[in-house]
Amino acid sequence: MPARTDPCPPPAATPCTAAYRAFAQVFPDLRIHQPAAARPHDGWVPTRRLLADPALRARLIATEARHCRVRYGAAPRPDVAAGFWLHRYSWPLGLLFTLPWFLQGRVPLPAPGQLASRRGPGGGGPAELALLPTPGPARFACLPEDPAADRPGAHPVPDHAALRAVLRSTLAAHLEPVQAAFRPDLRRGPRTLWGLATDEVVEGLWYAAVLLGEEARAVAALTELLPEDGGAAPFGAAGFRLRRPSGTGAAPTPARTRASCCLFYTLQPAELCAGCPRTVD
Repeated sequence: MPARTDPCPPPAATPCTAAYRAFAQVFPDLRIHQPAAARPHDGWVPTRRLLADPALRARLIATEARHCRVRYGAAPRPDVAAGFWLHRYSWPLGLLFTLPWFLQGRVPLPAPGQLASRRGPGGGGPAELALLPTPGPARFACLPEDPAADRPGAHPVPDHAALRAVLRSTLAAHLEPVQAAFRPDLRRGPRTLWGLATDEVVEGLWYAAVLLGEEARAVAALTELLPEDGGAAPFGAAGFRLRRPSGTGAAPTPARTRASCCLFYTLQPAELCAGCPRTVD
């Protein structure tokens, strides 16, 4: 098998590059590429093609099913394989936006057609993402006091609440068309799919923050981003609670129950995911 290659040599730093590099240092299995020029080969799938080509989506689901058979010794139902694919896509997509928001106070504003993805190394783990180039400077939202607020492509917003609103709307704009394209294969309705999206956005940044030593700040930030009052629609609430390990004097730690079920139990009935909604904590 030929070596995996990046879409192109690394470009000059963009307003959000520092956040992606910081995460890559603690989790090298996921890389967010910012190429200077697009190269459609080497397994990269532009999102615009993904949305327009049902045959391509069918091939991606079939590939997911083959990897599951090799890894778990059982083939998933087609709808389960489609759900696994959407999980692998949505997790890094969330980090594409939440990492720079959390670490730099910036939200990238690429067009949905500017993204490309491919499977992670070895066929497992999250997909890799690339931000394909467009004419002009990279667009991003930020606060007025950001040192980059006067750069070309900057879109300052009044305050943190406005920046959170931009993040939610941008995430929804990128996730909704992918959900709609895969919905016939997933056999799940919009409410369940937005629950899935909520889980991937929350748990992606939560996981990243633990590795970066910033869990407490991330839990607070995500609770503000996706509050319990329903103001985050179409997303659900982050839903964190404190859990004290039973039988120990340890301090309570953040926990949450997932809003959606990934259906992994259909492959491995004896194994349940952390926060599985099918169990009672």
